[in-house]
Amino acid sequence: MRHRTTRALLLLWPLLLLAGCTGSSGADVVFSEDLANRKIDILINDLFFTSFLYPDTLEKPSLFPIITPSGKQITRGYPLAPRPNERTDHPHHVGLWFNFGDVNGIDFWNNSSAVPSDRKQHYGSIRLDSIVDIDPREGALTTLSSWVDYKGNRLLSERTTYIFSGTGNEYRSVERVTALTAVEAVTMKGNKEGLFALRVDMAFETPEEKVVNRVDASGTPSGEPFIYTEGIDGLYRNHEGMKGESEVWGRRTPWVALSAETDGEIITIVMLDHEKNINYPGWPHARGYGLFSINNLGGDAMDKTSPPAEVKLAPGETITFRHKMIIGGAMSDEEINSMLSRFNDK
Repeated sequence: MRHRTTRALLLLWPLLLLAGCTGSSGADVVFSEDLANRKIDILINDLFFTSFLYPDTLEKPSLFPIITPSGKQITRGYPLAPRPNERTDHPHHVGLWFNFGDVNGIDFWNNSSAVPSDRKQHYGSIRLDSIVDIDPREGALTTLSSWVDYKGNRLLSERTTYIFSGTGNEYRSVERVTALTAVEAVTMKGNKEGLFALRVDMAFETPEEKVVNRVDASGTPSGEPFIYTEGIDGLYRNHEGMKGESEVWGRRTPWVALSAETDGEIITIVMLDHEKNINYPGWPHARGYGLFSINNLGGDAMDKTSPPAEVKLAPGETITFRHKMIIGGAMSDEEINSMLSRFNDK
């Protein structure tokens, strides 16, 4: 167990490599800290999986990029590492993250470098305070962060544990346990912008003949919007058997899967909600343009037939969320239901 502020970490080591061993995570997990670049690389079974990023240029920590065992990216590259033909919308969608659109009226979701300075007072940021623990045996990374307003005032303290795992060179998963403790009285008002979210590679988008702003062949945002559908064939489905964005978005469900074929390989991404989460099952924010999330605080902001999802925390009160993302091949509903059952047993 270790608990050091990021400032202290920067003074102690330029690079720390923590070798893993096969333990309860079911995989050999290695954490490699790159303090100069404010990131931790995660390898599973000797293959790069993702990086935990926490630079000051991002408005919240994120896991990016996320790579399958066969080397395929499931995350959009833009805006950090743009790839040709990608959409350039929503620059706040970076990798895999957790935040929310209304905390005491402050928007933590939509904040990015694209927000003009005269609007920044309406937005909040999540800043890493410390790396609490790195446990290769459990495949676990635990962090402390602060949800702060434009002036740096703390609203929430966040303690998060990421559990990384994999089965051979097939499945990969990220389990995230997020405990939010109110520093001051906090109201999280029902909002569609949340919570456990991923921006996917364009192969997982829903194909459409639509002119949008994209990255050009040189890797820079194009001045002229254009249509691009090559290799795009994403399809959402949920626990209830519904398929497609229009059927899945905003309909409460314990899991949603997104599948696509890329370079001859079928890849499925699954988002699991945990039965102990508030408002289980949550509302999926599953968009055809590439946003994929589970939101336990959507409520009537996402489905008019649902009750309001407002949460109020007094100072010192804590609310905990547990979610899991799984990456695999052509997973059946039965396989996903089995994974959900094992997840809920925790």
